[in-house]
Amino acid sequence: MLPLEPALTHFIRRNWRVADDVIDLRHDIYELAIAGARKGLPPQTRPFLFTIARHHLINRARRAKIVSFELVADLEAVEHEPDMLTAERHVMARDALRRAQEGIDRLSPRVKQIVLLRKVEGLNTRETADHLGIGIDAVERQLAMGMKALADFMLGGTGKIVRQRFLRRRSRGGDQ
Repeated sequence: MLPLEPALTHFIRRNWRVADDVIDLRHDIYELAIAGARKGLPPQTRPFLFTIARHHLINRARRAKIVSFELVADLEAVEHEPDMLTAERHVMARDALRRAQEGIDRLSPRVKQIVLLRKVEGLNTRETADHLGIGIDAVERQLAMGMKALADFMLGGTGKIVRQRFLRRRSRGGDQ
């Protein structure tokens, strides 16, 4: 399998939009191939490896699908079997969804935009920075602040954004 690594890496890069995931995906594929080969060595390694890679990328894409708040918010429009969801779980899920939407609405416009682009739209940090015309560090800082504020609000707090300032303390001759 190791002689096929450059071709596998190229295949993953060509078929997966998040460049930061390529190495992790390649290792996942190796793990799946080794587990599959324990049952018996494949007659042809290349087709075996690339079939596993294709299926793994498809499964990851399915799991990564993002559902918008508007689609989930109208749960009454979806017909369920009576035993599928209990009334209590249904009410709790709707309440959590409303609380999340309210928490997002409380964020400042820029932080809200970053949280929505990264966590709802699924853009990576670079794409978000390019889309907004700001630096990657700013995206990461504001996303962290926004997610902390959202978590605080979801747990019953105020949901206020806490900006941490890093101040250098100067040591004076007599101060210790």
